[in-house]
Amino acid sequence: MKAIKKFSKEFKLKAIEMSNKSDSIKEVAISLGIREPLLYRWRKEFYQKEGEVFTGSGVPSTIQDVETEELRRLRKENRDLKLERDILKKRR
Repeated sequence: MKAIKKFSKEFKLKAIEMSNKSDSIKEVAISLGIREPLLYRWRKEFYQKEGEVFTGSGVPSTIQDVETEELRRLRKENRDLKLERDILKKRR
């Protein structure tokens, strides 16, 4: 099983810049050691999102992401509390 490579935001932006200046995206991808479809995906994301791009590392980029993360945390806390409650009920 291959390990997933993680690329920095700076690397992705540099790759996009290089691909814009080059005649061949394939050559840019090869020179950077990445797959061509990956570079196309980065370019697509860059042009669609304009600014809020490549946030990565679990850093929420929008309010909706922050709310989703909070909801996930609260659900986990709720499960943990229910488990504690059930354990305490059995002890009585």
